[in-house]
Amino acid sequence: MKNILLVLSLVLLIIGSNQGHAQKTTLPDGGITEKLSYIKDSKNFSSESERLKVLFEIYTESQLEASPGMATFLGKPGYNHLWDDVSPEGTKKNLAILKILNDSKDWFKPENLTEEDKVNFNIYNRSVGDQYALVSQFPEQYLIIDQIQGIHTYIPVIIQMMPTNSPKALEDILARLEGISELLQNLETTLTEGINKGIVMPRNTVAQVPMQLASMVSENPIESLFYTPFKNLEEHDALKEKAKTIISNSVNPAFSRFNSFMTDTYLPNTRESYGISELPNGTAWYNALIKSHTTTNKTAQEIHDIGLSEVARLLVEMEKVKSDTGFNGDLNAFNTFLKEDPQFYFDTPEELLSAYRDICKKIDPVLPQLFGKLPRLPYGVKKVPAYSEQANTTAYYYPGSLQAGIAGYFYANTYKLESRPKWEMEALTIHEAVPGHHLQISLAQELENVPEFRTMLNFTAFVEGWGLYSESLGPELGMYQDKYSKYGQLTYEMWRAMRLVVDTGIHAFGWTRQEAIDYFKKNSGKTENDITVEVDRYIAWPGQALAYKIGELKIKELRKKSEDILKEQFDIRAFHDVVLGSGSVPLDVLEGNVNQWINNQKKIIEN
Repeated sequence: MKNILLVLSLVLLIIGSNQGHAQKTTLPDGGITEKLSYIKDSKNFSSESERLKVLFEIYTESQLEASPGMATFLGKPGYNHLWDDVSPEGTKKNLAILKILNDSKDWFKPENLTEEDKVNFNIYNRSVGDQYALVSQFPEQYLIIDQIQGIHTYIPVIIQMMPTNSPKALEDILARLEGISELLQNLETTLTEGINKGIVMPRNTVAQVPMQLASMVSENPIESLFYTPFKNLEEHDALKEKAKTIISNSVNPAFSRFNSFMTDTYLPNTRESYGISELPNGTAWYNALIKSHTTTNKTAQEIHDIGLSEVARLLVEMEKVKSDTGFNGDLNAFNTFLKEDPQFYFDTPEELLSAYRDICKKIDPVLPQLFGKLPRLPYGVKKVPAYSEQANTTAYYYPGSLQAGIAGYFYANTYKLESRPKWEMEALTIHEAVPGHHLQISLAQELENVPEFRTMLNFTAFVEGWGLYSESLGPELGMYQDKYSKYGQLTYEMWRAMRLVVDTGIHAFGWTRQEAIDYFKKNSGKTENDITVEVDRYIAWPGQALAYKIGELKIKELRKKSEDILKEQFDIRAFHDVVLGSGSVPLDVLEGNVNQWINNQKKIIEN
């Protein structure tokens, strides 16, 4: 379940659906388990390619069935009246299906598969295998509540993005509203089971959850977050009245009851420790998370050392930019100046959002110089919702869906404007919008002639590695002309390098929360509010933050290799199209794709 939440989150980042898939093969009636049993018998199919194709279709179906919330994000019809089953029984059912999917790696002989099938099967096995390795060995289901982007914060997000273009769509929303009570009760049951087993979140990562829950309760149903889909409807008065009744009589009481549980039961039983290594089998758990998030076999110590090396390198570059500004004083004094001088801050949320939109408008026309293929899906800029802004990060991206007609959105946090400096805005926009997450995720959404599950993958090292690599493209996009903005880009790269040190420090080497905060203060120009929120995020999501720098370093390594081999024949547009052309993939698959492209280019040059 934790993996599903990360897929739905800031950096979880889910990818929209494919428009061009063939009609699904007809299977015997029954559930996912029965269908998989049918697929296991090769005698039921005329070819291995056909059997593999059907396996991929059922894998997609199983993912959507396990997470109707994800289906809504993907614009998939048929699931909008349901919620994810987060009860202990639901967890067992999903694990049983995942085990069969994991066993399917032994159903096929590679020699009987086409080269294209082999690629897809390898990616499928990596996705299923990593997921199964986590949830079969470690109780991920107990760690699904946090104040940054926990499961409770997705409830209003999902309701607000549901389609309203038909009576059936509105009935689905009503069904979802009625189902919130059961969803929260199931969540309470699972969290209580975690309490009984001593597997709970650190206190600092859930301290603000009661406040968030309280903010989701509105005495006037018309002002409720959950009434948003009905606000601008001119008809359907009966359905609108029903929505108000459900909000008043079911939704509000459900959130109030869950708030009481979090306040009176869960919070008193949270742990004072921070690292996941403090939990039963925690060291092995963290190692599995490292492998899942980075798609590498690097150890915590190796990643920690890479972080220390990158921090040292970036300090030298930051020192040079500081000197170029003419500032008299050391780096700490410069960081204080950047944090405290009023010239670097806006006075109103509207000014901040407008400035972000202006940056996007400057970047958009330059993209064709660096990319041969651009997505069709548009994007916009929104403010982070009030109910989550205090505990949330500076900015994040939510994918859209071509099929559902929903644009992607870059969300900017306007809480505490004195902690949102102008010099960070260009790097943030590049990472979260274009050519970062919006470009990468939307192009993956538009993949053609690949199994549908490929458009739904979210290998964090690739997705976030691309986002961080994109920040380095700023000069080629005409950004960072201002020295302070260049320093901002280095600050953000430093941020990701320090994550390698701090995340491993907390979860592998026993660092305290304060030690992590102090390390950031020593080496970063970021504000204390940002530092605190981010450190709490690393504590809540072990290993996720490692993916950024590990992925970025791999993409930069592959670009340098391509440039060194192809020399003047190197085409940056073609390179980027290759990197993004297969959607989200493990880093070893990405390396294979780039190596194949290099070899093909060499052949063209030689001929």
